[in-house]
This record gives sequence, C-alpha cells and structure tokens, in this order.
Amino acid sequence: MRKIRVLVGKPGLDGHDRGAKVVAAALRDAGMEVIYTGLHQTADQVVEAAVQEDVDVVALSILSGAHMTLFPEVLEKMRERGIGDRLLTGGGIIPPEDMETLARQGVGKLFGPGTSTQDIAAYIHEWCASRFGAAEIAPLTERRGSSAMPAPTAAEVAHHAPRAARPALAAPAPRRASAAPARKPARKKAGSNGSRPARATAAKRKPARRVAAKGARGRR
Repeated sequence: MRKIRVLVGKPGLDGHDRGAKVVAAALRDAGMEVIYTGLHQTADQVVEAAVQEDVDVVALSILSGAHMTLFPEVLEKMRERGIGDRLLTGGGIIPPEDMETLARQGVGKLFGPGTSTQDIAAYIHEWCASRFGAAEIAPLTERRGSSAMPAPTAAEVAHHAPRAARPALAAPAPRRASAAPARKPARKKAGSNGSRPARATAAKRKPARRVAAKGARGRR
C-alpha cells in the first residue's frame, strides 16, 4: 500500500492561503502526502510541480474569482504534460453554476467555504480507490475532531469577489456648505501723492514755547 500524494496549489494573484493551509494540514492528518506550492503560482508552475512530485491529485484553492480561467488552464496543461488522468479538484468562492460548468469540462468535485475537511479527504480517497484500486492505497487515518474550510472574511470577499457580486457602496452624504469666512476690512490706500495718511493723535500737540534770547529784555 502507498499513500495518496496530493499537490495543493495557489495559482494566480490570490494572496490568501488560510484555507489552503487548513486543507493541506487536514489531508496530511488523514494519512496523505501533501505538497504545498505556496502563493502566486502560474498554471505552468503548478503543473510542473505536479509532474516532478508525481502526485495523484492536484487541488487548487482560488478565491480571486478567476476559477473559470485557472481551472481549465491547469487542466489543459495537465493533459499536455501527460497527467490528464490525475484528479483536478479544489475549492474557493465558486458559484454552483460555475462548478457544474467546470465539471462538464473534466474538473473534479469542487468545495466551498465551510465544507468539512473530512468530506474532502473522503472524496479524494474514494476517487483514488476507484482509479488505482482500494488495495493499492493506504486507508484514511481516523480523527476524532473535524475541521472545516474557514469562511472567507468580509475583506477577502470584498477584495476578490467579482464586481457584479460586490455589494453596492452607499453614496456619501452630501457635505453642508459652510458659511463664507468674514472678509477682513481693506487697508486704506496711500494718498494720491504716494504719502501715507497722517496718524491721528489722541491729544493735540502743545504749541512750542518761545525762548527769549539772552539780553532781549529791556531792548524795546
């Protein structure tokens, strides 16, 4: 008996791998050998890793809304590299009608957020048992607890969901027009001759006192 080998890939620009890591850990706990590619992989890189690792299953995690492009692209390249007979499965934020369309193209069962990881492991094991024979693969390791694919956060849905599915943003409330600030009084201009106007004094100037010259008395 041999262990089922699974490649978990994150193709495209999707930068959220929380769900992929949960599924990868659950499949490993179920007795499978799991290879995780990491973030931002191209379809060629995913398929190349699948060929090099000689995996039985390729599982893609896609939250970017590009599932209708990435799944067919990966499947086509798998067929070109001679591993089109391996299982291509995965999950993400995928509408049911898109799951049906991809299934008609040859993609395996797809899973959405909240799916039990035991159901994912059971599906992969059943597919491999029917493909290679139940006697050829190791049985699933039973676990007491059960985990589930984490539901996407509101930020992930808002960032990655297609624009048509995004909730419309409320229009911002109109801003109230503020009163115009009082204008400062204009400064007085200089006179026509260019001189500044004389400043008004609070008290009148006292007339200058005449000082009699020395010896002026008595000379009249």
